[in-house]
This record gives sequence, structure tokens and C-alpha cells, in this order.
Amino acid sequence: MNNQNNTLREGDPVQHVEHEKLGKDRYNKQMKKLQIELAHLQAWVKKSGARVIILFEGRDAAGKGGMIKRITERVSPRVFRVIALPTPSDREKSQMFMQRYIQHFPAAGEIVIFDRSWYNRAGVERVMGFCSEKTARRFLELVPQYEAAIVESGTILLKYFLTVGEEEQERRFRRRIDDPLRQWKLSPMDITSYQRWWDYTRAYDEMLKVTDRPDAPWWIVPSDDKERARINCISHILKSIPYERVKFDAPNLGKRQKRPNGYIAPEATAAVVPDVL
Repeated sequence: MNNQNNTLREGDPVQHVEHEKLGKDRYNKQMKKLQIELAHLQAWVKKSGARVIILFEGRDAAGKGGMIKRITERVSPRVFRVIALPTPSDREKSQMFMQRYIQHFPAAGEIVIFDRSWYNRAGVERVMGFCSEKTARRFLELVPQYEAAIVESGTILLKYFLTVGEEEQERRFRRRIDDPLRQWKLSPMDITSYQRWWDYTRAYDEMLKVTDRPDAPWWIVPSDDKERARINCISHILKSIPYERVKFDAPNLGKRQKRPNGYIAPEATAAVVPDVL
């Protein structure tokens, strides 16, 4: 398993090292630089036909959604596709487990970001009893083979696990309870994951240990400080993909056609949104 100092372990209370806060100006300046590089990455992926999968797992309220938002907010959704699958339908439950994920895998020139992934089987499904213990263990045996096949096909696979400490997770949950703009983020499953912290810890410990392989390693992202976590993780993504800058050929806009002689705009038939300010 990989992390900043090679000593972090999910569930370990000393894993979240205190750092000086980046400060808003420093954070925004660094984020802008990284988002410019993500745009360069996008151009290279389109030109080269590369296929990239980036998956995010982690504790509830660890900041996966915010991380993905910063990665994608300045690039094209046609290149960076975000997949956040709902609870499987009855039909999907009858399929081969990986089938509902494989159909979203990238074609040439695409980056697919999974906001949670097939590792649900080793986490929430296992802890909550949505699958049998035998099924979960069989998944842990097979998933390295699936991922080896993904990598052997030429797809770049990056796996990130966002950690958050007990106290910080509770603070974020309480903020969601109190803030009307965040209440939608809080689900009954979040409450259960909060209450069953150590059941999830044991499940994640085994998941990370068994499925951390040289061809598809896990990268741990300490996320008590969301801003620092975003900078660290996006920087790592950019360093992990061997992209090159693609020259941008600026188009010549030329001249706009002149207004036709005698053109009269028709009377408006559609309603206009009123100005409220």
C-alpha cells in the first residue's frame, strides 16, 4: 500500500498528521495550476487515445465528492466521465458482479472516474450483510485478476482511498445535520457507517491488504484537511499518467457576416425570464 510516509494504516488513530493550513490564496493558486494541467492531460488523452480509470473509495464524509468536483469542474464531461452507480436493480443483481461496472469502462480518449466502485462488495455490502461472507471473500480473491486484465489491456488504473479520522468525520456529519445546504448529503447508510466505525475498519483493512498489488496499487489519501488532500491527490494523478502537452492550434475566427440589408427581428413570441436584481 502506498501513502505519504509508508506508515499510514486505515483505522490507525495517528494516521492524520497535523499540517499548517494552506490558506485560501495559496490553495486557490495551486488548484488553478493543477486544473490547467488537467486540461493538458485531457488534450493528451483525446489525441493519444489513452484509456484511464480513476476510482475513489473511502470513509463516508472523507471528501470523495469534493475531490471529484475539483478534478472535473474545468474539463469536458465528454472526456472525464463520472460514474456514481445507485443501488443495483433486480436485473443487475442477477448479472455477473463486474458487469454493471464494465459497461462504463473508458473507450479511447476517455477518463472514467468511479465515485465508489466494485469495492462496494468488500465494504458496505460485506459489513451490512448485502452479500454473504463467502461471496465477499471470493470477490477479494478474484478482483486482483480482474484488475490485472484491465491493466494488461492498456488501461491506466489508479485507485485512491480517502481516510478521515473519527473526530473529523463526526464534525462533518454534524455540520451536514445543521446545514440545509448539506443535509441532502446525509443518508441512513452514513449514520450506520458512523456507528459501525470499527466494523468498517476491519473490512477496509482486509480489502486494502488483499487487493494492493504492484500492477494496481492502492494510494491512501489522508483527508482530515480537504484542501491539502485535493492538492496532494490531483498532483499524484498528474504524476502517475505519462501525458505530454499537446500544442493548441489557436483558430482564426475570421470575419463575422454582416447584418443582411432589410433584416428585421421578428416579434418575440417566447417569454423572457424576468430580471430579479
